[in-house]
Amino acid sequence: IGEQVLLKCSFTSAAPITDSLTLDWTYRPLTGGPMETIFHYQSVAYPTTVGKFKDRISWIGNIAKGDASIAIHSLVMSDNGTFICSVKNPPDV
Repeated sequence: IGEQVLLKCSFTSAAPITDSLTLDWTYRPLTGGPMETIFHYQSVAYPTTVGKFKDRISWIGNIAKGDASIAIHSLVMSDNGTFICSVKNPPDV
């Protein structure tokens, strides 16, 4: 509670990394409910501007090094849930 957590995500791709690479972090509360996109990356980082994680997500990854990690600040108990990192680098799936 009140701390920061690092959500690590690493990836590899057979295709060269280009501006068409996209990264999404999604979240589903522990209590269930719909998935919510909390972070998007395409050439630059787009932390969510709405919802419970607004202004609490920092980009700490390095796409060139296969690192898609983020940090979440000021944690509260209701942040508990499932976080999924999804990277797409066309044409590599």
